Amino acid sequence: MNGKKILFVSSELVPYLPENPVSLMSYEAPRMVNSNGGQIRIFMPRYGNINERRHQLHEVIRLSGMNLVINDMDMPLIIKVASIPKERIQVYFIDNEEYFKRKATFTDGEGNLFPDNDERAIFFAKGVVETVKKLNWSPDIIHVHGWMASLLPLYLREYYADEPLFADSKIVTSIYNKSFEGELDTEMINKIAFDGIEKEQISSLSTPDYNNLLKVAADYSDAIILAAEEVSEDLKSHIDNLSKPVLPYVSLQEAEEAYTNFYKTEVLK
Repeated sequence: MNGKKILFVSSELVPYLPENPVSLMSYEAPRMVNSNGGQIRIFMPRYGNINERRHQLHEVIRLSGMNLVINDMDMPLIIKVASIPKERIQVYFIDNEEYFKRKATFTDGEGNLFPDNDERAIFFAKGVVETVKKLNWSPDIIHVHGWMASLLPLYLREYYADEPLFADSKIVTSIYNKSFEGELDTEMINKIAFDGIEKEQISSLSTPDYNNLLKVAADYSDAIILAAEEVSEDLKSHIDNLSKPVLPYVSLQEAEEAYTNFYKTEVLK
């Protein structure tokens, strides 16, 4: 991986959020690349339950200040950064008062999904791309983890299709176990269509549940990693029918060798 640039975009990441399969692998995968001579950037949302003082987040003024249009509303984009000290890895946080100030990640105190999770996902996808454009950093691979990041492949291939910075970038999506029940806002498909993306291309999002979000991510990715031992048959069947390179599930102990080989032999071939 020497000299290769890999952009990691994740819903969750330790040590900023509690450990789970997504947050742990979102930390381990960049660490592996970093230790093998690759160049990395990591992006995640700046949820309100992330302790800014303890983790020493600070705003990057030169990257902040842009407005992103979400469903015909102007939403200010704020970029913050922090470092994971022992790994010397920098993390970029996508922030917005309306979407990410609340002291929780995806659900309220009763466990109900936030009604604007769909808009948060759109904002996150656009925010990542716009920030990477400002950094003028062209990644060889873009690796997506977690459902909040699942719209990134779609937006890169459709909304940002003419952006030269990503012309040669390969997209990899990791598929994890189902992480939420129910559906996001049923207007989600219309909010995405507002950005000029044809509804026919994302028809599955007329039912915006976990599986359908990940199906769309897989559709617009170049390769897939099965990051859980058990993935729903519906989702697995969809992935099988895409005829794209797939890395079967491997344990954390095997991940460094398996991911590195997959990047080299299947993604960057």
